[in-house]
Amino acid sequence: MAAGQQSEDESVPVPFAHLLLLTVAVLPLFYVIDSGVNVVLLACLCVYVGCWRSVKPLPPVDAMTKKDALKFPLIGSAVLLGLFLVFKLLPKELINRILTFYFMSLGALACTATILPFVTVLVPFRRRGNVFEWKKFSVPYFMKEPTDIATSIPEIISALLSLAFCCWYQWEKHWLANNILGLAFSIQGIEHLSLGAVQTGVILLSGLFFYDIFWVFFTPVMVSVATSVDAPIKLLFPRPVDPLSINPKPFSMLGLGDIVIPGIFVALILRYDAKLKFTSHYFRSAFASYGLGLTATILVMNWFSAAQPALLYIVPAVLGGVGLHALLKHEFKLLFDHAEDEAPSEDKDDKDSKAKQGAVSTLEQRPASPQRATKKGA
Repeated sequence: MAAGQQSEDESVPVPFAHLLLLTVAVLPLFYVIDSGVNVVLLACLCVYVGCWRSVKPLPPVDAMTKKDALKFPLIGSAVLLGLFLVFKLLPKELINRILTFYFMSLGALACTATILPFVTVLVPFRRRGNVFEWKKFSVPYFMKEPTDIATSIPEIISALLSLAFCCWYQWEKHWLANNILGLAFSIQGIEHLSLGAVQTGVILLSGLFFYDIFWVFFTPVMVSVATSVDAPIKLLFPRPVDPLSINPKPFSMLGLGDIVIPGIFVALILRYDAKLKFTSHYFRSAFASYGLGLTATILVMNWFSAAQPALLYIVPAVLGGVGLHALLKHEFKLLFDHAEDEAPSEDKDDKDSKAKQGAVSTLEQRPASPQRATKKGA
Protein backbone atom coordinates (compact mmCIF):
# COMPACT_ATOMS: atom_id res chain seq x y z
CA MET A 1 0.00 0.00 0.00
CA ALA A 2 1.38 3.39 -0.95
CA ALA A 3 2.05 6.10 1.57
CA GLY A 4 -0.48 8.39 -0.06
CA GLN A 5 -3.15 5.73 0.25
CA GLN A 6 -2.31 5.20 3.88
CA SER A 7 -2.67 8.86 4.71
CA GLU A 8 -5.96 9.02 2.87
CA ASP A 9 -7.35 6.00 4.73
CA GLU A 10 -6.14 7.33 8.08
CA SER A 11 -8.04 10.60 7.80
CA VAL A 12 -11.37 10.64 9.63
CA PRO A 13 -13.58 13.46 8.30
CA VAL A 14 -15.68 15.32 10.90
CA PRO A 15 -15.01 12.83 13.75
CA PHE A 16 -17.10 14.85 16.23
CA ALA A 17 -20.13 14.66 13.90
CA HIS A 18 -19.68 10.86 13.71
CA LEU A 19 -19.65 10.65 17.49
CA LEU A 20 -22.69 12.90 17.78
CA LEU A 21 -24.54 10.79 15.21
CA LEU A 22 -23.87 7.61 17.18
CA THR A 23 -24.94 9.32 20.40
CA VAL A 24 -28.25 10.49 18.96
CA ALA A 25 -28.88 7.02 17.51
CA VAL A 26 -28.30 5.27 20.86
CA LEU A 27 -29.87 7.89 23.15
CA PRO A 28 -33.50 6.60 22.89
CA LEU A 29 -32.34 3.42 24.62
CA PHE A 30 -31.85 5.42 27.84
CA TYR A 31 -34.02 8.52 27.54
CA VAL A 32 -37.46 9.23 26.14
CA ILE A 33 -36.97 11.56 23.17
CA ASP A 34 -39.72 13.04 21.05
CA SER A 35 -39.74 11.00 17.85
CA GLY A 36 -40.06 14.10 15.67
CA VAL A 37 -36.97 15.70 17.21
CA ASN A 38 -35.13 12.40 16.88
CA VAL A 39 -36.04 12.15 13.18
CA VAL A 40 -34.72 15.62 12.38
CA LEU A 41 -31.52 15.29 14.41
CA LEU A 42 -30.57 11.82 13.16
CA ALA A 43 -31.36 12.50 9.49
CA CYS A 44 -29.56 15.86 9.47
CA LEU A 45 -26.47 14.44 11.16
CA CYS A 46 -26.43 11.54 8.71
CA VAL A 47 -26.57 13.93 5.75
CA TYR A 48 -23.85 16.10 7.30
CA VAL A 49 -21.50 13.16 7.86
CA GLY A 50 -22.13 11.67 4.40
CA CYS A 51 -21.56 15.03 2.69
CA TRP A 52 -18.20 15.64 4.34
CA ARG A 53 -17.07 12.09 3.64
CA SER A 54 -17.79 12.74 -0.06
CA VAL A 55 -15.25 15.59 -0.22
CA LYS A 56 -12.13 13.97 -1.71
CA PRO A 57 -9.14 15.12 -3.79
CA LEU A 58 -10.67 13.71 -6.98
CA PRO A 59 -14.33 13.94 -8.06
CA PRO A 60 -16.34 10.71 -8.29
CA VAL A 61 -15.63 8.66 -11.39
CA ASP A 62 -19.15 7.30 -11.81
CA ALA A 63 -21.87 9.92 -11.87
CA MET A 64 -25.52 10.05 -12.83
CA THR A 65 -26.45 11.55 -16.20
CA LYS A 66 -29.51 13.59 -17.12
CA LYS A 67 -31.02 10.56 -18.84
CA ASP A 68 -30.50 8.51 -15.69
CA ALA A 69 -32.19 11.23 -13.62
CA LEU A 70 -35.19 11.28 -15.96
CA LYS A 71 -35.58 7.49 -15.82
CA PHE A 72 -35.06 7.18 -12.06
CA PRO A 73 -38.67 7.94 -10.96
CA LEU A 74 -39.98 5.46 -13.53
CA ILE A 75 -37.60 2.72 -12.40
CA GLY A 76 -38.40 3.48 -8.76
CA SER A 77 -42.13 3.26 -9.49
CA ALA A 78 -41.70 -0.12 -11.18
CA VAL A 79 -39.69 -1.50 -8.24
CA LEU A 80 -42.15 -0.11 -5.69
CA LEU A 81 -45.19 -1.51 -7.49
CA GLY A 82 -43.39 -4.84 -7.96
CA LEU A 83 -42.73 -5.13 -4.22
CA PHE A 84 -46.35 -4.24 -3.50
CA LEU A 85 -47.61 -7.02 -5.78
CA VAL A 86 -45.10 -9.54 -4.45
CA PHE A 87 -46.28 -8.93 -0.88
CA LYS A 88 -49.86 -9.41 -2.05
CA LEU A 89 -49.16 -12.68 -3.86
CA LEU A 90 -46.49 -14.40 -1.76
CA PRO A 91 -46.11 -15.10 1.97
CA LYS A 92 -44.85 -12.05 3.80
CA GLU A 93 -42.42 -14.03 5.97
CA LEU A 94 -40.74 -15.66 2.97
CA ILE A 95 -40.16 -12.33 1.24
CA ASN A 96 -38.79 -10.73 4.39
CA ARG A 97 -36.37 -13.63 4.92
CA ILE A 98 -35.01 -13.17 1.40
CA LEU A 99 -34.77 -9.40 1.84
CA THR A 100 -33.13 -9.79 5.25
CA PHE A 101 -30.38 -12.05 3.84
CA TYR A 102 -29.85 -9.65 0.93
CA PHE A 103 -29.61 -6.54 3.12
CA MET A 104 -27.44 -8.36 5.65
CA SER A 105 -24.88 -9.00 2.94
CA LEU A 106 -24.98 -5.40 1.76
CA GLY A 107 -25.08 -4.17 5.35
CA ALA A 108 -21.85 -5.96 6.20
CA LEU A 109 -20.13 -4.18 3.29
CA ALA A 110 -21.66 -0.81 4.19
CA CYS A 111 -20.72 -1.08 7.87
CA THR A 112 -17.20 -2.17 6.97
CA ALA A 113 -16.66 0.85 4.74
CA THR A 114 -18.22 3.18 7.32
CA ILE A 115 -16.10 2.17 10.31
CA LEU A 116 -12.88 1.47 8.36
CA PRO A 117 -11.34 4.96 8.87
CA PHE A 118 -11.78 4.64 12.65
CA VAL A 119 -10.44 1.08 12.82
CA THR A 120 -7.44 2.11 10.71
CA VAL A 121 -6.49 4.79 13.24
CA LEU A 122 -6.60 2.23 16.07
CA VAL A 123 -4.35 -0.30 14.31
CA PRO A 124 -0.60 0.26 14.90
CA PHE A 125 0.93 2.19 12.03
CA ARG A 126 3.43 -0.51 11.06
CA ARG A 127 0.62 -3.09 10.78
CA ARG A 128 -1.69 -1.03 8.58
CA GLY A 129 0.19 -1.74 5.39
CA ASN A 130 0.24 -5.53 5.83
CA VAL A 131 -1.70 -7.03 2.93
CA PHE A 132 -3.09 -10.56 2.72
CA GLU A 133 -3.74 -11.94 -0.75
CA TRP A 134 -5.94 -14.75 -2.03
CA LYS A 135 -5.05 -15.79 -5.56
CA LYS A 136 -7.81 -16.88 -7.95
CA PHE A 137 -10.62 -16.60 -5.39
CA SER A 138 -13.92 -17.93 -6.73
CA VAL A 139 -17.48 -18.54 -5.53
CA PRO A 140 -19.31 -21.21 -7.60
CA TYR A 141 -22.48 -20.03 -9.38
CA PHE A 142 -21.82 -16.41 -8.32
CA MET A 143 -18.53 -15.54 -10.03
CA LYS A 144 -17.84 -16.21 -13.69
CA GLU A 145 -14.07 -16.02 -13.36
CA PRO A 146 -11.66 -16.32 -10.41
CA THR A 147 -10.21 -13.07 -9.11
CA ASP A 148 -7.34 -12.03 -6.87
CA ILE A 149 -8.33 -10.51 -3.51
CA ALA A 150 -6.06 -8.35 -1.37
CA THR A 151 -7.06 -7.04 2.05
CA SER A 152 -5.39 -5.30 4.97
CA ILE A 153 -5.59 -5.83 8.73
CA PRO A 154 -7.93 -2.83 9.31
CA GLU A 155 -10.26 -4.15 6.60
CA ILE A 156 -10.32 -7.64 8.14
CA ILE A 157 -11.08 -6.26 11.62
CA SER A 158 -13.80 -3.98 10.22
CA ALA A 159 -15.36 -6.84 8.29
CA LEU A 160 -15.42 -9.16 11.32
CA LEU A 161 -17.04 -6.48 13.49
CA SER A 162 -19.60 -5.76 10.78
CA LEU A 163 -20.45 -9.44 10.32
CA ALA A 164 -20.96 -9.84 14.07
CA PHE A 165 -23.21 -6.80 14.14
CA CYS A 166 -25.27 -8.08 11.18
CA CYS A 167 -25.71 -11.43 12.94
CA TRP A 168 -27.04 -9.57 15.98
CA TYR A 169 -29.48 -7.74 13.71
CA GLN A 170 -30.65 -11.02 12.19
CA TRP A 171 -31.05 -12.61 15.61
CA GLU A 172 -32.79 -9.78 17.48
CA LYS A 173 -34.22 -7.49 14.75
CA HIS A 174 -33.76 -4.68 17.25
CA TRP A 175 -34.69 -1.20 16.08
CA LEU A 176 -31.21 0.10 16.97
CA ALA A 177 -29.53 -2.53 14.78
CA ASN A 178 -31.94 -1.61 11.98
CA ASN A 179 -31.03 2.07 12.35
CA ILE A 180 -27.28 1.47 12.43
CA LEU A 181 -27.48 -0.49 9.18
CA GLY A 182 -29.76 2.15 7.67
CA LEU A 183 -27.34 4.91 8.65
CA ALA A 184 -24.43 2.97 7.16
CA PHE A 185 -26.35 2.57 3.88
CA SER A 186 -27.20 6.28 3.85
CA ILE A 187 -23.67 7.46 4.62
CA GLN A 188 -22.16 5.23 1.94
CA GLY A 189 -24.80 6.31 -0.57
CA ILE A 190 -24.19 10.01 0.02
CA GLU A 191 -20.42 9.50 0.04
CA HIS A 192 -20.12 7.54 -3.19
CA LEU A 193 -23.14 8.41 -5.35
CA SER A 194 -22.65 11.49 -7.48
CA LEU A 195 -25.08 13.55 -9.50
CA GLY A 196 -22.22 14.93 -11.57
CA ALA A 197 -23.93 18.24 -12.29
CA VAL A 198 -26.35 20.61 -10.57
CA GLN A 199 -28.76 20.38 -13.51
CA THR A 200 -28.88 16.59 -13.10
CA GLY A 201 -29.69 17.07 -9.42
CA VAL A 202 -32.51 19.47 -10.21
CA ILE A 203 -34.01 16.99 -12.69
CA LEU A 204 -33.74 14.08 -10.23
CA LEU A 205 -35.23 15.95 -7.26
CA SER A 206 -38.02 17.41 -9.37
CA GLY A 207 -38.99 13.99 -10.73
CA LEU A 208 -38.94 12.36 -7.29
CA PHE A 209 -40.98 15.27 -5.92
CA PHE A 210 -43.94 14.16 -8.06
CA TYR A 211 -43.10 10.46 -7.55
CA ASP A 212 -43.39 10.80 -3.78
CA ILE A 213 -46.63 12.78 -3.95
CA PHE A 214 -48.32 10.29 -6.27
CA TRP A 215 -47.41 7.09 -4.43
CA VAL A 216 -48.21 8.47 -0.95
CA PHE A 217 -51.32 10.59 -1.54
CA PHE A 218 -53.03 8.80 -4.43
CA THR A 219 -52.25 5.13 -3.74
CA PRO A 220 -51.73 2.89 -0.68
CA VAL A 221 -48.61 1.39 -2.27
CA MET A 222 -45.84 3.41 -0.60
CA VAL A 223 -47.20 3.12 2.95
CA SER A 224 -48.05 -0.57 2.48
CA VAL A 225 -44.55 -1.48 1.28
CA ALA A 226 -42.86 0.62 3.97
CA THR A 227 -44.81 -1.11 6.74
CA SER A 228 -44.51 -4.60 5.22
CA VAL A 229 -40.78 -4.74 4.54
CA ASP A 230 -38.88 -5.91 7.62
CA ALA A 231 -35.45 -4.74 6.45
CA PRO A 232 -33.19 -1.74 7.05
CA ILE A 233 -34.65 0.37 4.24
CA LYS A 234 -36.05 2.83 6.79
CA LEU A 235 -35.11 4.33 10.14
CA LEU A 236 -37.29 3.53 13.17
CA PHE A 237 -37.85 6.06 15.94
CA PRO A 238 -39.41 4.81 19.21
CA ARG A 239 -42.25 6.86 20.58
CA PRO A 240 -44.28 6.53 23.77
CA VAL A 241 -47.32 4.33 23.31
CA ASP A 242 -50.58 6.06 24.19
CA PRO A 243 -52.65 3.61 26.29
CA LEU A 244 -55.85 5.29 25.09
CA SER A 245 -54.95 4.81 21.42
CA ILE A 246 -57.06 2.27 19.53
CA ASN A 247 -54.25 1.38 17.12
CA PRO A 248 -50.96 2.32 18.81
CA LYS A 249 -47.88 2.71 16.64
CA PRO A 250 -44.66 2.17 18.58
CA PHE A 251 -42.39 3.67 15.89
CA SER A 252 -42.20 6.62 13.57
CA MET A 253 -40.48 5.87 10.24
CA LEU A 254 -38.32 7.71 7.75
CA GLY A 255 -37.34 6.08 4.46
CA LEU A 256 -33.67 6.05 3.52
CA GLY A 257 -34.56 7.68 0.21
CA ASP A 258 -35.61 10.81 2.11
CA ILE A 259 -32.04 10.99 3.41
CA VAL A 260 -29.93 9.78 0.50
CA ILE A 261 -31.67 11.51 -2.43
CA PRO A 262 -31.51 15.06 -1.01
CA GLY A 263 -28.19 14.15 0.62
CA ILE A 264 -26.37 13.52 -2.65
CA PHE A 265 -27.51 16.94 -3.91
CA VAL A 266 -26.35 18.65 -0.71
CA ALA A 267 -23.04 16.76 -1.04
CA LEU A 268 -22.65 18.06 -4.60
CA ILE A 269 -23.14 21.60 -3.28
CA LEU A 270 -20.53 21.01 -0.57
CA ARG A 271 -18.01 19.79 -3.14
CA TYR A 272 -18.77 22.92 -5.18
CA ASP A 273 -17.97 25.02 -2.11
CA ALA A 274 -14.77 23.04 -1.60
CA LYS A 275 -13.79 23.73 -5.21
CA LEU A 276 -14.20 27.47 -4.50
CA LYS A 277 -12.15 27.17 -1.26
CA PHE A 278 -15.35 27.59 0.81
CA THR A 279 -15.92 31.20 -0.21
CA SER A 280 -19.47 30.70 -1.48
CA HIS A 281 -21.14 29.02 1.57
CA TYR A 282 -23.88 27.37 -0.52
CA PHE A 283 -23.58 24.26 1.62
CA ARG A 284 -24.94 26.17 4.61
CA SER A 285 -28.05 27.10 2.65
CA ALA A 286 -28.53 23.56 1.30
CA PHE A 287 -28.03 21.85 4.65
CA ALA A 288 -30.21 24.31 6.59
CA SER A 289 -32.92 24.02 3.93
CA TYR A 290 -32.89 20.23 4.25
CA GLY A 291 -33.40 20.53 8.00
CA LEU A 292 -36.25 23.01 7.52
CA GLY A 293 -37.93 20.80 4.91
CA LEU A 294 -37.71 17.75 7.15
CA THR A 295 -39.04 19.75 10.12
CA ALA A 296 -42.00 20.88 8.01
CA THR A 297 -42.68 17.23 7.15
CA ILE A 298 -42.83 16.26 10.82
CA LEU A 299 -45.06 19.22 11.75
CA VAL A 300 -47.57 18.51 8.97
CA MET A 301 -47.54 14.78 9.73
CA ASN A 302 -48.34 15.41 13.41
CA TRP A 303 -50.97 18.01 12.56
CA PHE A 304 -52.91 15.73 10.20
CA SER A 305 -51.92 12.45 11.91
CA ALA A 306 -51.23 10.94 8.51
CA ALA A 307 -48.20 9.82 6.50
CA GLN A 308 -46.58 12.56 4.45
CA PRO A 309 -44.30 12.41 1.39
CA ALA A 310 -41.15 13.94 2.84
CA LEU A 311 -39.81 15.00 -0.56
CA LEU A 312 -42.91 17.19 -0.98
CA TYR A 313 -41.37 19.53 1.60
CA ILE A 314 -37.65 18.75 1.32
CA VAL A 315 -37.25 19.25 -2.45
CA PRO A 316 -38.74 22.78 -2.63
CA ALA A 317 -36.84 23.73 0.52
CA VAL A 318 -33.43 22.55 -0.76
CA LEU A 319 -33.79 23.76 -4.35
CA GLY A 320 -35.44 26.99 -3.25
CA GLY A 321 -32.88 27.70 -0.53
CA VAL A 322 -29.87 27.14 -2.76
CA GLY A 323 -31.47 28.92 -5.72
CA LEU A 324 -32.40 31.97 -3.65
CA HIS A 325 -28.88 32.13 -2.21
CA ALA A 326 -27.41 32.02 -5.72
CA LEU A 327 -29.81 34.71 -6.94
CA LEU A 328 -28.87 37.04 -4.08
CA LYS A 329 -25.19 36.57 -4.96
CA HIS A 330 -25.89 37.01 -8.70
CA GLU A 331 -24.36 33.58 -9.35
CA PHE A 332 -27.45 31.58 -10.31
CA LYS A 333 -26.26 30.67 -13.83
CA LEU A 334 -22.76 29.91 -12.57
CA LEU A 335 -24.11 27.48 -9.97
CA PHE A 336 -26.77 26.02 -12.27
CA ASP A 337 -24.17 25.22 -14.95
CA HIS A 338 -21.71 23.63 -12.50
CA ALA A 339 -20.57 20.12 -13.40
CA GLU A 340 -17.88 18.03 -11.76
CA ASP A 341 -14.81 17.34 -13.88
CA GLU A 342 -15.19 13.57 -14.13
CA ALA A 343 -18.96 13.56 -14.53
CA PRO A 344 -20.15 11.79 -17.69
CA SER A 345 -22.17 13.96 -20.04
CA GLU A 346 -24.26 12.45 -22.76
CA ASP A 347 -24.63 15.90 -24.30
CA LYS A 348 -20.87 16.26 -24.58
CA ASP A 349 -20.59 12.80 -26.15
CA ASP A 350 -23.32 13.69 -28.64
CA LYS A 351 -21.56 16.94 -29.55
CA ASP A 352 -18.23 15.16 -30.01
CA SER A 353 -19.77 12.49 -32.22
CA LYS A 354 -21.61 15.09 -34.28
CA ALA A 355 -18.41 17.11 -34.67
CA LYS A 356 -16.53 14.02 -35.88
CA GLN A 357 -19.31 13.14 -38.33
CA GLY A 358 -19.32 16.72 -39.60
CA ALA A 359 -15.58 16.66 -40.13
CA VAL A 360 -15.79 13.39 -42.08
CA SER A 361 -18.62 14.64 -44.27
CA THR A 362 -16.72 17.88 -44.95
CA LEU A 363 -13.68 15.93 -46.11
CA GLU A 364 -15.83 13.76 -48.36
CA GLN A 365 -17.61 16.73 -49.95
CA ARG A 366 -14.46 18.93 -50.35
CA PRO A 367 -13.59 19.33 -54.06
CA ALA A 368 -10.24 18.14 -55.34
CA SER A 369 -7.38 20.65 -55.36
CA PRO A 370 -6.47 22.34 -58.67
CA GLN A 371 -3.11 20.53 -58.81
CA ARG A 372 -4.79 17.11 -58.52
CA ALA A 373 -7.38 18.12 -61.13
CA THR A 374 -4.63 19.20 -63.56
CA LYS A 375 -2.79 15.95 -63.09
CA LYS A 376 -5.97 13.98 -63.74
CA GLY A 377 -6.62 16.08 -66.88
CA ALA A 378 -3.12 15.46 -68.18
